[in-house]
Amino acid sequence: MMSSHFSFILLCCCICLAFIRLSKAQINLGGRNETDRLALLAFKDQITIDPLKVMSSWNDSHHYCEWEGVTCGLRHPRVTMLNLDSQGLVGSISPHIGNLSFLRLLNLQNNSFHGVIPREIGRLFRLEGISLINNSLVGEIPINISLCYSLTRLFLSGNNFVGKIPMELGSLPKLVSLALENDNLTGEIPPSLGNITTLKNLALSYNNLEGVIPSTLYNLKSLEILSIHANTLSGMFPSSLYNLSTLQVISISANQLTGNIPSETNLHNLQFFLIGGNRFSGHIPSSLFNASKLFRFDISGNQFTGKVPVNLGNLNELTFLALQENSLGSGKSGDFDFITPLTNCSNLETIVLYSNELGGSLPVSVANFSKSLTSLYLSQNQITGNIPKELENLQNLILLDLSTNFFNGSIPIGLGNLRKLQILGLQNNQLSGQVPLFLWNMSQLVELDLSNNILEGSIASALDNQNLQILDLSRNNFTGPIPREIGLSSHLIRLVLRHNSLNGSIPLEVGNLKNLGYLDVSENNLTGEIPGVLSSLSLEYIYMGSNFFQGPLPSSLADLEGLLSLDVSHNNLSGIIPRQLGKLSVLTTLNLSFNNFEGAVPVEGVFRNSSAFSVFGNLKICGGPPNLRLPKCRIQRSKKQDNGLAVKVILGVLIPSLIVGFCLIFLYFRKNPKGKPSSEEGFGDLKRVSYNDLYKATDGFSSTNLIGRGSYGSVYKGILQQDESPVAVKVLNLIERGASKTFMAECEALREVRHRNLLKILTVCSSVDFKGEGFKALVFEFMPNGSLESWLHPSSDGQDVPRSLNLCQRLNIGIDVASGLEYLHNHCERPIAHCDLKSSNILLSDDLTAHVGDFGLAKFLSAETRSTITSNKDESSSIAIRGTIGYIPPEYGAGGEVSTQGDIYSFGICLLEMFTRKRPTDQMFKDGHSLHEFSKLALPHRVMEIIDERLLSEETHNGDINALNRMRECLSSIIRIGIACSVDIMTERMDIKDVLKELHSIKAIYLQV
Repeated sequence: MMSSHFSFILLCCCICLAFIRLSKAQINLGGRNETDRLALLAFKDQITIDPLKVMSSWNDSHHYCEWEGVTCGLRHPRVTMLNLDSQGLVGSISPHIGNLSFLRLLNLQNNSFHGVIPREIGRLFRLEGISLINNSLVGEIPINISLCYSLTRLFLSGNNFVGKIPMELGSLPKLVSLALENDNLTGEIPPSLGNITTLKNLALSYNNLEGVIPSTLYNLKSLEILSIHANTLSGMFPSSLYNLSTLQVISISANQLTGNIPSETNLHNLQFFLIGGNRFSGHIPSSLFNASKLFRFDISGNQFTGKVPVNLGNLNELTFLALQENSLGSGKSGDFDFITPLTNCSNLETIVLYSNELGGSLPVSVANFSKSLTSLYLSQNQITGNIPKELENLQNLILLDLSTNFFNGSIPIGLGNLRKLQILGLQNNQLSGQVPLFLWNMSQLVELDLSNNILEGSIASALDNQNLQILDLSRNNFTGPIPREIGLSSHLIRLVLRHNSLNGSIPLEVGNLKNLGYLDVSENNLTGEIPGVLSSLSLEYIYMGSNFFQGPLPSSLADLEGLLSLDVSHNNLSGIIPRQLGKLSVLTTLNLSFNNFEGAVPVEGVFRNSSAFSVFGNLKICGGPPNLRLPKCRIQRSKKQDNGLAVKVILGVLIPSLIVGFCLIFLYFRKNPKGKPSSEEGFGDLKRVSYNDLYKATDGFSSTNLIGRGSYGSVYKGILQQDESPVAVKVLNLIERGASKTFMAECEALREVRHRNLLKILTVCSSVDFKGEGFKALVFEFMPNGSLESWLHPSSDGQDVPRSLNLCQRLNIGIDVASGLEYLHNHCERPIAHCDLKSSNILLSDDLTAHVGDFGLAKFLSAETRSTITSNKDESSSIAIRGTIGYIPPEYGAGGEVSTQGDIYSFGICLLEMFTRKRPTDQMFKDGHSLHEFSKLALPHRVMEIIDERLLSEETHNGDINALNRMRECLSSIIRIGIACSVDIMTERMDIKDVLKELHSIKAIYLQV
């Protein structure tokens, strides 16, 4: 018994002794952990903004293991986690963080830390996870991070890091996820990343990485996510990666990757295949669709050709399909064979097929698509036939875009059953008939575009849609008035009714469209006055030209402080031009031409820039900026002042003028007793013919011999008696202001030039006709193939036989024109600026040799310089701005002097017109757009989309890939030259010598010389 008690007492003593020793150990251990506390306080000192007061608990009243965001180990008070996710903290990361030697997780994501990542972070060899996502950190990613050999997760996305990805990261043996997205990293993807065999997630998107994708990534046998989109990576995508069966996500969109997808792939676990916006080519292999788990499939913006595989319908999980902006299909029936199998994809929500070559009719099986389908894009293809009425079965459809195809017939009534439809695009088709009444009243419709069809009838007076924001009915045959009910569509922001046959006045109810920013009612038969209620809207663009509006232009339009463009040209408006328009600081385009405005043209605001506004065709205006050369405005006087002035005019001007006139008549008949025209007109040694000769040569200037009309006269085909070969006779209309001056300018210019690519003048005639009236004509070589314009843009009346020029012929024409300009600019005794180069002034001989003609606006430049010209004070204001709209260089419109660089600009526009077959004045070029910008935006990847389709037919049908690639390269170079010649800044345009040299080089490449 005593023994048992003794044993119990001894055990208690041992326990007490152990407890005392443990307490001492903890006290000693707490002393050693002072390092962690000081490191945390140093971290706190670098925080400058703490909106959620996270740091308020970081004080001595609490053990640091109890501070917010801090976690310590269970067996010892050492910091193992610092988690301050999304706390709004602002500051820098203290280097003392490297003293938290037991740290396993550092999470500072979604804050505003700035500065660099301290190098001391490399001391944390126990660190398993770093997340600094969405901060403002800068500098390079420190190499020292590679010393944290326990890392499994490294997340640095959403910062401002620069420099290269450290190759040393490839030495992290346990790394599973690496995310460096949305930074500013440059250089190549380090091949050393292929050494991290544990890596499952590699995310490097939204950087500036370049070079090729390293083939070493195939070593990553556990890789599940490869996200490297939105960089500038190039070269072939490694074919070995198509056999990496672990891959679930391939996201490589928006790079410059090339090559074909192998016919056999092994991506059975693939869920996301996103390769859009690259340069992949070839056919879509059907093996891709063996990946039954595929969720999103996007190959848009590449160069894929051929048919869409029908086994696409095997993808039961597919929700998103994007094949747009490729060359899929043949434009014939059978291109939509994949549609019926695709209806098996019961989860499909979005189908995007626009900008391909899919032809034939749209199968009625489209009605069997998934009930979850919300978006169907089929625009810019070659679909024919009627719109299937079966589309009404797609009850959940929100967006339906069938635009820019060849649909015909009427709009099916069944579309009215699509109650959830918000966007409907039917523009640019051949739809006819009247618009079904339901379409005006679809309550959920936000955007309705029916433009460029042949629809007719009136705009329904029942139009009532509170949600409608965009309504475009332009280029149809709508008649009747604009309904007053249009004012009920109170959310409308864009209303386009251009180019119809609408009549009546603008209803005052448009004043209810408070959100309206764009209004285009031009090219109709609208009458009445422009309503002042427009000034109460939010309008930025107003186009009302080519109607029959009358009355004054409301000065209240100046209340539209955001107005950018106003066009009321070709109407019957009268009164003064409101000076208040000059106070609109953002107004950049103003067209008041061809109205009946009178009085002074303002000189403030937009009126200071003559290229930004137009007042042509208003005969009663005066004043304005000096470069308009308008008559000065008269000062209003009293009747007494007027009577006194009249007497002074009679005595001081009229009588001396009569005396001088009689003297001139006397001298005239003394020198020309027979009344013949004076020979001192500067024709030099040009041989002349009589009026009678030309009258006989043209069968009395018969209309059957008329081959063209111009600004100052008409051109006839004829045969002179002394020469049986045909000639072209240009007869000047001397009633037209400036015609005589044009005649003299052309004679003077052409008598000094001799070049195979300039139209040769044969003779001139300056005489009187049989009625005794003045007669002037120029006789040229006859060009049997007419003008370049007639080849590019045959007339709509059917008189021009459709003809086409191949690439080599167009290139030769470009070289011919450049040769002619190079001679005018550099090899004449006095350099000459043509000043009116355009496609109608480029004439083609029987062998399609180009000749530049019409020198009526040509100017001799000073001998000292080829870029300026001495002013001519008596120059007619009718030709003050030299050239033709669309071809005029911007400096001429701003009052700049004539130069050879102006011709370069016009040549560039002609070159672009020749290869795109787009007039620079095409209706698509408005609102700041131009043929120059249209072509520039197509470089470098989409040039073939803007080229004249007739130009592509031969090579496309031949199927010669090498020839097609060579053609693509040549066309890209030609378009670049056209763009370089037509830049706005004249000093940046190409020299004509360089143009000629490059065009010859392109021809050699194309012909493989």
